[in-house]
Amino acid sequence: MSTTGSPPTVADVVAALDRRYPPAWAEEWDRVGLVVGEPTNPVRRIACVVDVVPETVDEALAAGADLIVAHHPLLLRGVSSVAATTYKGRIVHRLIKSDVALYVAHTNADVADPGVSDALAARFGLTGLRPLHRPRPGSPADGPGRGIGRIGELPTPMTLAELARHAAAVLPATAWGVRAAGDPGRMVRTLAVSGGSGDSFLGEATAAGVDAFLTADLRHHPAGEHLAAGGPALLDAAHWATERPWLDDLAAQLRGELGVETVVSDLDTDPWTVHAAAPRPDDKEPPP
Repeated sequence: MSTTGSPPTVADVVAALDRRYPPAWAEEWDRVGLVVGEPTNPVRRIACVVDVVPETVDEALAAGADLIVAHHPLLLRGVSSVAATTYKGRIVHRLIKSDVALYVAHTNADVADPGVSDALAARFGLTGLRPLHRPRPGSPADGPGRGIGRIGELPTPMTLAELARHAAAVLPATAWGVRAAGDPGRMVRTLAVSGGSGDSFLGEATAAGVDAFLTADLRHHPAGEHLAAGGPALLDAAHWATERPWLDDLAAQLRGELGVETVVSDLDTDPWTVHAAAPRPDDKEPPP
C-alpha cells in the first residue's frame, strides 16, 4: 500500500492476498490468483463473495467495488473463448467494461492457517483445532497448522439431533438447511468440519476418531458405506453456507492491512432454493 495516503492498487491487494494465501498452496488442478484487472488501478472498495455469478457481480457494482475477491474460480477449466455469447464470457466482459478486477483464493485459502475451515469451526466455538487433512509432506502447502478441514472440541457436548439444530442456527440460512446421518441420540464431543465438498475426507474423519463430521455435498453411497463401517455421524450443510463464514475473516484482513472498505455478500448462491420436508404421519391429511 502506498505511504502517501493514496489507495492501494490492484497489484498491492494481490500481493497482500498472495502473502496470506500463496498460489503455490493451491491444488494442481485449481486456478487461483488475478483473473481480470489492471494491476495499476486504484482499489478503494473490495467485495468479498463465494461465487462469481451475475447476482453477486450486480451487488459488487452497486456497492461501488473496484475489486471482487471470490472463493470459487470463475474459470476453473480450460477455455478457448470468453465471448459474450457464453454465461461466463458475459461476466468477464461486464467486469472489464466496469473496470472491476477479480481475484480468486480457493484451495490455497482452504489449506491456510487461518483459512476457510477455521472460520467454519469458529461458528461452533471449537477449541484445540488441528487439521483434518494435512498437505503432502514436502509440498508447498506443508507447514504447521496448515491443512484442509479442522478438528476440535465443542464447548458443550450435545446429541447429534441437537447439533444438527445448532448447526442450522449458527450457519448462514439456506433452503437446504442441515441434515444429519447417524443415531440422533449419539453424543458429540469432538467435531470435524470442512468447508465445501468433503466426502473425500470421510476416511480421515474416521481415523481421527471424531464423534461427528460436518461438511457439504455428501453423496448417498459414500455416506451410507461410511456409516455402515462404523464411522462418525455426519452432518451435511449447503456448500455455500460452509464457506460464507470465511468472507468475514477475509474482509477484516483486507481492511486491517490495506485500509480499504470491504463489503461481504450475504447473497445465498446455493443452487437449491426450495426445501419441503415430508409430513409426519399424524400431520397427513385424511384420504378423500
